[in-house]
Amino acid sequence: MSKTIIVSNRLPIKIITEGDSYTLQPSEGGLATGLASIHAQGENSWIGWPGVSVEDTDQQAYFTSKLKEKRLIPLFLNDEEIKGFYEGFSNEVLWPIFHYLPSYANYDLGNWETYVNVNEKFRDLVLEHAAPDDTIWVHDYQLLLLPGLLRKALPEASIGFFQHIPFPSQELFRLIPWRRELLEGMLGADLLGFHTFDDVRHFISSATRLTATNNNSNRLEVDDRTVFVEPFPMGIDSKRFSALSSDEAVLNRVAELKAAFAEQKIILSIDRLDYSKGITQRLEAFDLFLQENPDFHKRVTLYMIVVPSRDTVPRYKELKDQIDRLVGHINAKYGLYDWYPVAYFYHGYPVEEISALYNVADVCLVTPMRDGMNLVSKEYIASRNDETGVLILSEIAGAAKELIDALIVNPNDIHDIRNALLTALNMPTAEMKKRMKSMRALVFKFNVQHWATLFMNKLQDTKNVQSTTKARLVGANIERDIITQYKNASSRLLLLDYDGTLVGFQDDIDKAFPDEELYQLLDELEADMHNHLVIISGRKHGTLEKWFHGRPYSLIAEHGVWTKEPESDWKLKSGLSSAWKDEVSALMESYADRTPGAFVEEKSFSLAWHYRKVQRDLGALRAHELIENLRDYSAAYGLQLLDGDKVVEIRSAEVNKGRATLDILHENRYDFILSIGDDRTDEDTFQVLPPEACTIKVGTEVSAAKFYLKQQRDVRVLLTKLAAMGKPVSQ
Repeated sequence: MSKTIIVSNRLPIKIITEGDSYTLQPSEGGLATGLASIHAQGENSWIGWPGVSVEDTDQQAYFTSKLKEKRLIPLFLNDEEIKGFYEGFSNEVLWPIFHYLPSYANYDLGNWETYVNVNEKFRDLVLEHAAPDDTIWVHDYQLLLLPGLLRKALPEASIGFFQHIPFPSQELFRLIPWRRELLEGMLGADLLGFHTFDDVRHFISSATRLTATNNNSNRLEVDDRTVFVEPFPMGIDSKRFSALSSDEAVLNRVAELKAAFAEQKIILSIDRLDYSKGITQRLEAFDLFLQENPDFHKRVTLYMIVVPSRDTVPRYKELKDQIDRLVGHINAKYGLYDWYPVAYFYHGYPVEEISALYNVADVCLVTPMRDGMNLVSKEYIASRNDETGVLILSEIAGAAKELIDALIVNPNDIHDIRNALLTALNMPTAEMKKRMKSMRALVFKFNVQHWATLFMNKLQDTKNVQSTTKARLVGANIERDIITQYKNASSRLLLLDYDGTLVGFQDDIDKAFPDEELYQLLDELEADMHNHLVIISGRKHGTLEKWFHGRPYSLIAEHGVWTKEPESDWKLKSGLSSAWKDEVSALMESYADRTPGAFVEEKSFSLAWHYRKVQRDLGALRAHELIENLRDYSAAYGLQLLDGDKVVEIRSAEVNKGRATLDILHENRYDFILSIGDDRTDEDTFQVLPPEACTIKVGTEVSAAKFYLKQQRDVRVLLTKLAAMGKPVSQ
């Protein structure tokens, strides 16, 4: 039986030191809760650091034995590794860059090397426990290299990766000196999950710009694998928080808090100490609110919890001091002998205390400057069984994409937060309940178990897609069958596209001329008396004439506008009109004029707008705009629009490679047909050929072709083998 191995920086337990002894307590974090159901199945296991430095081998053996009972596998790290891997590279490079604070980053080579070494230690431990057909689910930014390391060792394994913090725009991500290695590590996964579609978009943008990766929407082609990148908004254990609200101890604490803050409205703020949480801006907004709304003095309290985190690090210590000063300033400025506007607590609390606060808070104020999801907002909603309370939420938190009935604010705009506080505190009960009811329905439906199930189902779907794609790859067995059919046929048709099939693409289209190797290969194929070799291209007939003048091949140019048989003149397809060209050419030229690198190629009865040299996203944007503008001309003149590989072409609808192919089939009979092409225009050929024909697409995109080859150079390899194997059939 295959199993699932969960891998994260931390195991879902806390090791509590009590004198010379230790006790193990389960973690209450969102990840631990979300993956509990998957971890509980079969022989599934979880690998991670236990959270403390344990260098004594006897103690390591003790912990390993204790944790094994819970199917937890510890990876022990020494103090130096923790400092370089976690505190260093993870939190001094990845955390600030991914949270859009590049000035906080510290690009230390030693920390990077430690990060690599620790990821390799994780790989080695996973390999000790993983079988080739196991599923491995890697989590978060501390282990970005791990999927790629595992892929090299277990090429057939099912590997998922989920990022729990934001992914930055490619302009920021490329600041990291080791950006390519990080991307290649992440692309070792079969499925990459992020909280929001924005994160997906940013990752794809970085991957396609910084590595040799092509994408079709959210589907990336990496080597010979299809990799999917999708948003999976993480939920919470909503039933648990709802149930806690009815717990007797929680209810008692709610009563105590209400008595302590009688006649006051509570604004709740809960964060870990971090510069990405927007705590100081929140305090400044509350200061502004009190300044402009004196009638709320003694009627409202900001109950602010800041959970300690890395406060020995200079930037965090500085943030802590700044928060302390702001709280002191507000309380000194507005406070009275029987009222302090900010009730400030700098320590963590058990979940029962947090639940009581969720239930007593009239407003929950969640305004991070950058956050992957933010589960506090969802926990507050799940806790409000009476459907009262108002959530104020930063538009930059991942949760804001789902919780649209919250009061959404810009966390940098203290006036916006001030206004939201006033709206929340004055909100009518009916509106409050309407908003909360809608958000609770979403939080309960898209809970953390739903999140985990969706991810695992998509990972299985991804492996199925890969399996189907792999079955179409011209591997050893399929290649052997093609060669056998080729050898046994007495009459063969070879239909070969040119650009992207026989030669690779060039930024300058005139430089994609045939090389001597190609001439020799085509000559060998044509020399076989059983072969009818046809080059079927979108190129101008003049270009093909120049390149193949005197060669004994059949040539089809401009998708079928012109045809030429050996030792004959070019023939023009009759009944075609070019009356539309001047008008359309002017439009295309106007787009080329404002798109550096683009140009228009004029053919006899078509026009092509090339953008291979254009900046990646700009080219795609302009091409989309151009296509929309060309649709009217297409309808008015009976033209066909083609969105090809870095080219937009418009031509007479009567002309395509499929019709040109039918003309050949109408005049001849063949025992074996081989058609190879790489773009949308070749689909017309694939679709008109008989089912027994051997059709091959260059590239793994969805196609009508039976088979595919990964890249252009594989075409040459296959044709070379056919040329060598093609022998006359014995009479």
